[in-house]
Amino acid sequence: MQIKRKINGEEKVLKLPNFAPDATRAGVKALPTSELKGVGVEALVVNTYHLMLKPGADLIEKAGGIHKFMSWDGWAISDSGGYQVFSLVHRNPELGKVLDDGVRFKNVYNGDWEFLTPEDSIKIQMKLGTDIMVLLDDVRPTDRDKGEMKDAVLRTIEWAKLQKQVFLDELEKRGLDDESRPKLVAVIQGGPFEDLRALCAEGLLALEDENFRFDGFGFGGNHLDADGNLMENILQVTATLIPDDRFKFALGIGRPRDIEVAKSFGWNLFDCTIPTREARHGKVFFFEQGELASENLKNAKFRKDFSKIDETCDCGCNTYSKAYLHHLINVKDPAVYMILEKHNLKVYTRFVKNDK
Repeated sequence: MQIKRKINGEEKVLKLPNFAPDATRAGVKALPTSELKGVGVEALVVNTYHLMLKPGADLIEKAGGIHKFMSWDGWAISDSGGYQVFSLVHRNPELGKVLDDGVRFKNVYNGDWEFLTPEDSIKIQMKLGTDIMVLLDDVRPTDRDKGEMKDAVLRTIEWAKLQKQVFLDELEKRGLDDESRPKLVAVIQGGPFEDLRALCAEGLLALEDENFRFDGFGFGGNHLDADGNLMENILQVTATLIPDDRFKFALGIGRPRDIEVAKSFGWNLFDCTIPTREARHGKVFFFEQGELASENLKNAKFRKDFSKIDETCDCGCNTYSKAYLHHLINVKDPAVYMILEKHNLKVYTRFVKNDK
């Protein structure tokens, strides 16, 4: 499957399956965008919630959009920020509240009260100028009861209806036709309840007509149960609810085995912080007999190990021995974070694209 968009008359193509590292605040930590294409990265995910707070969507639009702001000519995907803001208020009700017309929350940077509506989410993402946009949905912790989950599903559908109209209005205002417009992703909520997932998918698909349809659908909410295990049956059922001609965005799913399982169900776009976050803690991924394995170079056993991480890798990591990287980690030299992040992203993109 491919996702296509025309920009200034030129066609951009993103082949699936694919992996998009998180550039949450418009940057992959410790790694400049100039280094990403060389390790196979074709898409990045930025976060609407964080960017609306700092530096602000108006500033990014004034810069010419997220691509120019980041000096990135690949695909840019904007997460709605719903997962972040809802996690904030569900963890601590004093920091905000979910209402029928949006979510009220405290600004983590200055303590001011903010209010994000579904309509605002689309307008902000349009200002960012991303290639793929995700609708704001009502995200609930997996352990909530069925009644609360159903309320979240119904609100997600109602918000999708509002955002559809704002999206169409923005396209007209900006002169974007069907080929040049950003792709739009609706999110299927419902927690661990199969019937609620079906209700959500049905409600979202009912919003489509001959002039509008969603380009892709995302897996909403946490994909793990209370014990940290992948909810395989829910992941599989949700995938079957999505038409086969749309891409299936496995939002936040990033553990290697979880990716393998999700791909077997048809999910074909992935994002997470694992390869970059873990690199900053010394963990490296590599292929071992065709399987994805990992080691932490902080471990004392690597102090005198002069072998390479992966002799077959061409990301630049083979310039250095494990012993040297172990040393850089222990003296907290920031150069090691860039080396390990580049390597992990190279491995992850190969892994998701089936290029083992």
